[in-house]
Amino acid sequence: MSAMIGHAAIEQALDWPALIAQLRDWYVSGGVEAPDRQVLNIRQPDGSDASLLIMPAWVPGQSIGVKVVTFLPANAGKGRPTINAGYLLFDGETGQMKAALDGDTLTARRTAAASALAASHLARADARRLLVVGTGQLAVSVAEAHSAVRTYDSVEVWGRSRDKAAAIAADLAARGLPATLAEDLETACRAADVISTVTASTRPIIRGDWLKPGSHLDLIGAFKGDMRESDDTAIAQADLFVDLRAGATLAGDLSQPLEAGVIAPDHVLADLTELCRGDHPGRTDATARTVFKSAGMALQDLAAADLAAHHIISG
Repeated sequence: MSAMIGHAAIEQALDWPALIAQLRDWYVSGGVEAPDRQVLNIRQPDGSDASLLIMPAWVPGQSIGVKVVTFLPANAGKGRPTINAGYLLFDGETGQMKAALDGDTLTARRTAAASALAASHLARADARRLLVVGTGQLAVSVAEAHSAVRTYDSVEVWGRSRDKAAAIAADLAARGLPATLAEDLETACRAADVISTVTASTRPIIRGDWLKPGSHLDLIGAFKGDMRESDDTAIAQADLFVDLRAGATLAGDLSQPLEAGVIAPDHVLADLTELCRGDHPGRTDATARTVFKSAGMALQDLAAADLAAHHIISG
């Protein structure tokens, strides 16, 4: 009998230090096979576009998993989540289904943990000011995960909706983080040591001119070619890192400057596997502006699902 693992159980099983360590271990050890994710376009009755993403991965003889994600941008204007997901985990030896997991919570946890893992290599050790840009499902998780790898004196939240940003900041403060509302995006960016963006923006909202020397920019939200959170300057001036080259370079933050000739493919210095294995030292200059672009990886989903199932099913 397979288990149904919901939101609360996943959050409890995937505490930040354990999940970040799990991802680091899986990146170092290798062995995960993951075909390119499929992104299928779904034309909606009102003429808008939605997306269906299919992300499989397996470790032969150990685990097999697949995540199915829907992305409906029009939901944002209707007060509904834009992203919904489910995850199926199978025994890699017998092929039997072990668990069905809440894919939304799994995605939020693993995405935030991967960015925090990258920041542990790329953000300055003395980083003290964190800015979260966006008020969607990932905002709280990102703030908590980054706070698990650096000690922040200030966590600011900015969003197009001031009320939503204030609510996120209040939630984080209730969780024990030094969180406040950021009233002005440019002012907050200029002061921040680490900026994490979790929006569905289709045009740049972060300007490179706003990023101080030694800052770290964590770009999460824009995962398709027509989406973008940063401008050309932010990318061109940066020491640039990605979760996976094949996926990240298809997202607009990188695909658009690549197509325009603003950067070349070798501008990407390393991926998360190379950082975790020590093939690249990460930040080597205290004044460098680093950027980490993530588009999501099936490895992260399988690693998180495997950890959650181990804790919950094995007890």
